[in-house]
Amino acid sequence: MLEDIIKEINTKGASVTFLSENLTFSGSDDAMSTLMLQMMGSFAQFERSMILKRQAEGIAAAKAGPDAKEKYAGRKASIDRDVISKMIKAGSSLTSIAKSLGISRQSVHRIKAELGL
Repeated sequence: MLEDIIKEINTKGASVTFLSENLTFSGSDDAMSTLMLQMMGSFAQFERSMILKRQAEGIAAAKAGPDAKEKYAGRKASIDRDVISKMIKAGSSLTSIAKSLGISRQSVHRIKAELGL
């Protein structure tokens, strides 16, 4: 994947330089720089998979804990749909609803569409 991105950049006439690793890829790369690139990509892929594994384990542990509903229940809704529904039915404009509730007009418009109003 990383190799493909660098090859695409090189075909467009640009070179890629990794400053911290002191590597430059300009299209006419030698075997050593290709090896380094492949190793960097492999380590990055391994690290990402380890992060995802630890995250999944943490979520599973939180869901299985004694007070799992409080620990991993997601966040509470910041927008009260009933208030928006009542204000729309009362004839308030989307802009005035958004200003009074401190949310964007687009959020009000989206909720209006979701409620079928």
